[in-house]
Amino acid sequence: MTYSGAHIPHAKNGSYPLRLGNAVRPLIDGAPAFRRICEAVEQAQHSVWVTVAFMDKDFQMPDGHGSLFDVLDRAKKRGLDVRAIFWRSPEIDPIGHFHGSAEHRQFLSARGSTFSARWDRLPKTWCHHQKSWLMDAGKDTEIAFVGGINLGVNSTVDPGHEKHENGSTHDIYVEVQGPATTDVHHNFVQRWNEASEKDLPDGSWPAKEMLSNLTFPELLTAPAGNIPVQISRTIRRETYSDTTPSVGAAPFPISKGEQSVFEQYQLAIDAAKETIHIEDQALGTLLIIEKMEKALERGVEIVYILPGKANDLMVRAVNDPRSRPFIDRLQGLGRYPNFTMAALAANRGPGKYRDVYVHAKMAIVDGVWATIGSCNIGDRSFYSDTELNASFWDRDTARRFLNDLLKEHLDMDVSHMTDREALIFFKETARENTLRRVRGEALKGLAFQMDPAHYPSVEPWLPPINQR
Repeated sequence: MTYSGAHIPHAKNGSYPLRLGNAVRPLIDGAPAFRRICEAVEQAQHSVWVTVAFMDKDFQMPDGHGSLFDVLDRAKKRGLDVRAIFWRSPEIDPIGHFHGSAEHRQFLSARGSTFSARWDRLPKTWCHHQKSWLMDAGKDTEIAFVGGINLGVNSTVDPGHEKHENGSTHDIYVEVQGPATTDVHHNFVQRWNEASEKDLPDGSWPAKEMLSNLTFPELLTAPAGNIPVQISRTIRRETYSDTTPSVGAAPFPISKGEQSVFEQYQLAIDAAKETIHIEDQALGTLLIIEKMEKALERGVEIVYILPGKANDLMVRAVNDPRSRPFIDRLQGLGRYPNFTMAALAANRGPGKYRDVYVHAKMAIVDGVWATIGSCNIGDRSFYSDTELNASFWDRDTARRFLNDLLKEHLDMDVSHMTDREALIFFKETARENTLRRVRGEALKGLAFQMDPAHYPSVEPWLPPINQR
């Protein structure tokens, strides 16, 4: 099988095979992503299915499209089959997600909402973290959106992050059309049919007696392009049990769990020859650090963009003696000159900056392969949270994706550079921006370099005194 990026293997130990014949479009930042999603909902002819993790009470779609419920209710009133799977864990996060409390059900009743919903729970602190949209399931017009953007007020932002005074989040979705959408369809059916709360009096909407299980897809969606795509997942063991395979796939023992996103990351990093560009909320897995070190030793240029202010899990880890070996390995990445750790911030006036929170979960390898989804690089995402990613193998799309990201981060077009030249230019610009920040000058673009030896800390961007 010949295609660009074929030196990067696809995952073998998961529910879904590599699918040929797809069209792929990365969507950078929340406003463009949700704008396109709303457009696809309005164009849908048969169904709209969505999986939801976190959601702010005041979340609004861009361009006056209203709330999530406005979007779903309008689709339902057009006669479409509209379904939502919501995560339930009020003990962990009572206000950050729509967990189906009595208040939430009263809210739906007052709206007159008649779309179908089921709630799904995981044990302990684990999260059903998928954020997918699927329009016209099982039809040749089927479109899937896979990514990590929460339904958050600070997530509905435009690239550049210039106009958001109360906080801004950088994030990504990917639109997929073609046979790979069949696997997003299969994932939804598996989760819908085995949603943990479906038989409880408050586990469905409008009522459990009004809802039925779905049938798994029986035919592949028609080709829509020429890009190979594979859908990968994290499913915690003993969460689902139905081994009905996706179309043309072998049955997978899902009751034992699935870690195909983790497998795919390992394969891609091991196969890297020239460049790795990662943007992620976390760097919390020792094995990934070890594999990146081997890539660095091979001469691979690596850029890793993280939040300037690390998430709480990272902060707790640095203060936990049990995590010391991991933190030492993470902070030791700074000894490699071909490793760049960076963050994002927007100018807010002379000597003033507003950090842009990096919530993306994506990677690009050698400018020919990329993955986009909900899965963080961290043990809980690789093993226990429910995750969904789409990986694609295509030089034109992957390189255009990298160009668009770096144009936002650097305020510079890098399309005339090689992949390695582009990442080296990123490193140089990010380093200069760190010095600009120390001097209180305006940044060029958004990216500034951080010192791995001081990550996570309050000000990991501060260089050593003799370099200021």
